[in-house]
Amino acid sequence: MTTIEKNKYQDQSLFSITWPLFIEISLHMSMGIIATLVLSGYSDNAVAGVGVANQIMNIFILVFNVTAIGATILIGQNLGANKLDRARRLAKSAFGVNFWVGIVMTIVVILFGGVFLKFYGLSGEVYDFANTFLTITGLSLCLEAISLALSAVLRSYGHTKETMVVTVIMNVISIFGYFIAIKGLFGLPVTGVAGVGYSIIVARIFLIISLLYLVYKILAIKFSLKDALKVNKDDFKGLLSIGIPSAGENLSYQLSQVVITSFVAIIGDAALAARVYILNISMLCFLFTLAIAQGTQLLVARYIGAKQYDRALQRGLKTLKIAMFVSLVISLGVALIGEPLLRVFTDNPSIIAVALPVLWAIVLIEPGRAMNIVLMGSLKSVGDVRFPVVIGIICMWGVAVVFSYLFGITFGLGLLGIWLAQGLDEWIRGIFAWRRWHSQPWLRKNKIQAKKQLENELGEDGRVLVRPSGT
Repeated sequence: MTTIEKNKYQDQSLFSITWPLFIEISLHMSMGIIATLVLSGYSDNAVAGVGVANQIMNIFILVFNVTAIGATILIGQNLGANKLDRARRLAKSAFGVNFWVGIVMTIVVILFGGVFLKFYGLSGEVYDFANTFLTITGLSLCLEAISLALSAVLRSYGHTKETMVVTVIMNVISIFGYFIAIKGLFGLPVTGVAGVGYSIIVARIFLIISLLYLVYKILAIKFSLKDALKVNKDDFKGLLSIGIPSAGENLSYQLSQVVITSFVAIIGDAALAARVYILNISMLCFLFTLAIAQGTQLLVARYIGAKQYDRALQRGLKTLKIAMFVSLVISLGVALIGEPLLRVFTDNPSIIAVALPVLWAIVLIEPGRAMNIVLMGSLKSVGDVRFPVVIGIICMWGVAVVFSYLFGITFGLGLLGIWLAQGLDEWIRGIFAWRRWHSQPWLRKNKIQAKKQLENELGEDGRVLVRPSGT
């Protein structure tokens, strides 16, 4: 039985993991796109306000991802090493940690949501819409925290298809709620942005109930209040030691985007609305990259756990080539049909004029983003978690933020200049990641661990104190 489990987790194909992830991420992203489409028929100011509120929500969700990222990597490594009991214990610890973090973050966003919005310099109707959406959706942040932990557990075991099915149903619930809120279907009143927020809460309630059921049914792991009250200390340290540096890169990105969004607000409301539309459209360009990068991250963690180091190296490089090519082709296609695509969201000529040049700039940016996403994610899986956050902080703030202001505001290039600056950031980080991946940091880590083990086995006079197992 042990050998069967070991082979199962080490030899699962990238395709079998990735295709459900692709559909799940597509549907998750479509939530934002559909919400934007529905809101665009309601008010452009509502689009701008909800877009800013979502940025703040994403920062809190990244905090929850600290545990989710750590769980994905550690559970994957233990499955690869055939340490199945340890993997199950980590799943319960991840649940417990995110339970408490979710409660704290919910309280923070409810109490200080308005303070966060003031950093963007919003005013009038845009601020009102943003504040309404942030307050309502903030109530469900605890549910989001737990669902991220549960999803990470299922994905770590390779059950990406099940999480995909749940996401499909959740999206249907949300979309149905969006149309009721904006269109007032079935004779119900139009509740606008508030109604959209309540729809998200209902969808998240369904999601967490479904994930709890799937984890119990498929993995036979049952969570209880005891798991939340008593988290294993070693697991807690392990989750944070990987999760904090790993999520640090994404957290730095979101915070830098807060500053960059304030630059866009200086340019004007048309640029702010255009940015929200472009962000939704650009998701199409790196959607495949995110899916294949996540699938690769799961496999690389298992290969490292099984000490299949060359296999891990080649998996990362093969995925990189595929992701760069696909992202280039898709972004070029998006640019070619840019105007009709933008008209799906808005007929405002000022917004379209601002957005069109940016879509062409994305063609140059996306291959660099693919390099960054694939290899930084793979580096985290091998345990090289500090490098991504160090490079991320330096480049995001030293390149993306600084040059966004220079290109966009000082040189007067507007939204196009801001996008070019962010593209420069993606390429620089991607090149650093490529060089680091080729240096195979896991080999150095393995040598250090072997040296420590040898020192523990030998006394001061060089005699064996503890014999290695099997000798």
